[in-house]
Amino acid sequence: MRSRTVAIRVSLSILFACGCYFAQAPEPDGAGVEPGELPRSWITGGPMCMAVPDWQVHEYNSDFYIIRESGCTHYEKPFIYLIFGKDRALMIDTGAGENDIGRFVQTVVHKWLLMRKRDSMPLIVAHSHAHSDHIAGDAQFQGVPNVTFVPATIAADSKAFSIPSWPDGIGSIDLGDRVLDVIPTPGHEKNHIMFYDRRTGLLLSGDNLYPGRLYVTDFPAFVASTERVVKFTDGKIVSHLLGCHIEQSSTPYKDYPVGTMYQPHEHALELSRSHLLELNEGLHKLNGKPARVAYADFTIWPVEDNWKELDKSEKETWGQQKAKMWDQLH
Repeated sequence: MRSRTVAIRVSLSILFACGCYFAQAPEPDGAGVEPGELPRSWITGGPMCMAVPDWQVHEYNSDFYIIRESGCTHYEKPFIYLIFGKDRALMIDTGAGENDIGRFVQTVVHKWLLMRKRDSMPLIVAHSHAHSDHIAGDAQFQGVPNVTFVPATIAADSKAFSIPSWPDGIGSIDLGDRVLDVIPTPGHEKNHIMFYDRRTGLLLSGDNLYPGRLYVTDFPAFVASTERVVKFTDGKIVSHLLGCHIEQSSTPYKDYPVGTMYQPHEHALELSRSHLLELNEGLHKLNGKPARVAYADFTIWPVEDNWKELDKSEKETWGQQKAKMWDQLH
C-alpha cells in the first residue's frame, strides 16, 4: 500500500512538473486569444498535377492567411504567412523555385481589402531565413509601390524589427493593434528568426521546428536558439507552432524522402509547445555531440554543411516523381 501511495505521489509530481511545460491560462475561456481554424489536410503535389493549383490559401481567420506552394511547382512545398494589422500587413517568405507569388499575394491582399472595405494596405515582406526555398520570389516585391522589402540578412532584420542585440535580443513589429515578437534563432541558418503573434498565440517557427527533418548546420547555435524560444514562451499562450514545411508522414517516426512532391498521408502542419520542449530535452541529451535522432513528429538532423547525401536523394526522388507528375496513381 505504501509503495502504491509513493507511486501515486511520484506520478502527481511528474504531472505537476509537466504541467509547467505547457502554456497556461487561469480560466478555460480562450485566454483572450483570437481563434482560428486549420485545415484537416493540405494539397501537396498530386496525384495529378494538372488538377493541383500552384498555390493553396487557407484563412486561419479573417486577418491571418496561410499560403502553401504546390509540390508540382517545387518539392519543398513551403508555407508562407500573410498577417494583417490595422495599419500594415506582413508577409513571411516568398516561396521556392520559379513562381508567381507576387501576383498571387496581391490577389489575396485585394480580396482582403474588398472584404474590409478599404482602399489600400502597405505590405512588409520579410523572411524566416535566407535559404533559397524561402527567398525565390524576392525580386517580385523589390521596388514595388506600397511594399517595404526586408532582405534576409541579420543587419536588415535587426533594423526592421528593432532587435537590440543578435542573437540574444528579442525584437518586435507593430502592424497596428497587432504586435509580433521576433526571436533570433540561428542554427538551421545563421539569420533565422521566429515570429510570435500575440493576437492568435501562433508561433511561426520557420525551419527550426516543423514536422520533418530539422537540418542543423550550427549545433551550438541551434541548442542556444531552442533554449531561447523555450524561455521566451514560458508563461505565454502558444496555440500552435507553425513551421515552413511538412516532411513527416502521418505514421510516427516516418518521413518522406527529400525531393518528394506528392505526400498523400502527411503529418499535420501544426505542432505544440510540448514539441518544442521535447526538442530542447533531446538536444540536451546529446550533450554537445551532434547526432541524428528521430522522434515521433520530427528528426534532429545535423548536416554540418555536408548536403551531398540529401542532394543525391533529392535528385533521385524528385526526378522519379516528376516523370509521372501528371498521373501518380499509375
